[in-house]
Amino acid sequence: MNPVTSLPLGRREVLQQTACGFGALAAGALAAESSTAGAANKVAANQTGSITGMVAPHHPPRAKRIIFLFMQGGVSQVDSFDYKVELAKRDGQSMSFDDARTIAKTGKRASEHRLMRSPWKFRPYGDTGRHVSDLFPETARHVDDLCFLHGMHTDGVAHGPATLFLHCGATNFVRPSMGSWIHYALGSENANLPGFVSISPSIGNGGPRNYGNAFLPARFQGTPIGGAETDELVIDSLTRPGLTDPKRQADQLKFIQQLNRVQADRRDIANGEFDAMIESYEMAWRMQQVAPEVMDLSTESQATRSSYGLDQPETRAYGKKCLLARRLCEAGVRFVQVNYGDNSANPAWDQHSNLPKHAEHAKAVDQPISALLSDLKQRGLLEDTIVWWGGEFGRTPYSQSNGTGRDHNPGGFTVWLAGGGFKPGFAFGETDPFGFTGVQGKVHVHDLHATLLHQLGLDHEQLTYRYAGRDFRLTDVYGRVVNEIIA
Repeated sequence: MNPVTSLPLGRREVLQQTACGFGALAAGALAAESSTAGAANKVAANQTGSITGMVAPHHPPRAKRIIFLFMQGGVSQVDSFDYKVELAKRDGQSMSFDDARTIAKTGKRASEHRLMRSPWKFRPYGDTGRHVSDLFPETARHVDDLCFLHGMHTDGVAHGPATLFLHCGATNFVRPSMGSWIHYALGSENANLPGFVSISPSIGNGGPRNYGNAFLPARFQGTPIGGAETDELVIDSLTRPGLTDPKRQADQLKFIQQLNRVQADRRDIANGEFDAMIESYEMAWRMQQVAPEVMDLSTESQATRSSYGLDQPETRAYGKKCLLARRLCEAGVRFVQVNYGDNSANPAWDQHSNLPKHAEHAKAVDQPISALLSDLKQRGLLEDTIVWWGGEFGRTPYSQSNGTGRDHNPGGFTVWLAGGGFKPGFAFGETDPFGFTGVQGKVHVHDLHATLLHQLGLDHEQLTYRYAGRDFRLTDVYGRVVNEIIA
């Protein structure tokens, strides 16, 4: 007896169905897993058929993209951009402060602390005469292009909760990161590159959650490049197979697409998440063709490489990250986060007992940041690119335990913004005479998120995603657009 001819199916049908069967199992499992994310807001397809994001922004945007220069650990505002004459005058005096960490640990409110002046001199810069400390002399040359927010405040007094809040708008719940929200809303300007990239992220204080998609579809998660533990800027598995002909690769991808579509049609998988899963694999293939060239910094001129500090050991690591950020934005990536930090328990700028170490970190980032601002401006990119600089909180104006460092301070700190329709050479908000807490023009992190989204053409109250029976948004039920800083 011929076992093949005795079957109700012919040989062609048997081969067709069994060959596709294993792929269908994998595809079906992935589709089932991703479908639990819930129904997404309506998305549109561009001319190439790839999913881009919402149909249109909520209002005309002033900016197309964001570069977030994240200073992990908390830069001291009174040693950088928030000049306090009174703090210097009363150096060494003891005063009572409602210290957030003391309250969290002991429940006691007011406690005595010794004021500590900044060890760095402040000088006026630019036509606006903004005072900047000697920590950031190169960045200071751009004060006429910067918009300072001096009354920032946030939730969370420890690095973990505050870092998560800065990135995701929540201290404990698993929520999408800001980059994922923006990618979800606006897609990428380049179908061959991801819309959201995180350069050298840390594994601590939230780790992947700081660039994660949470309950948004998986295609909106951030793509990490490198890590805090290494200076190598690489994407895992992103190498071109050296022995594979590009045309043959394209033919293979086309064949796999056909198999996926056959399975979707046969099983009646009318599921946007299944399409998104297929799209993610297609994106990986497209990135192999494009990303290596974008990430190749050797194609830049020696003058450009030197301006970013790539020829100096102190600035090389962060200079490479800032230069790559410019190249990624120029290539169409919507949100690029450039992390400065490490994987230690006390990350980077966290000087509890050794404030002079701030100088080492400032030396590493100052020239690269200045070069990035100059480069973007010279190329005409600063007009529609937002550069956002800041950490998860600031630091106290008094010494910790009467020592040589400063403790965490979520009640008053500084961030600055450049480009993207913000007022240049402008300062908004104010802390008290010692730089401890915001007293005027206070801006909460929810407000900052709302304002950044607004400049991208997004209404933070309308940018929602329905999950587990309720609508979620980056700013939860809070936040206002800070119109005072918009040009």
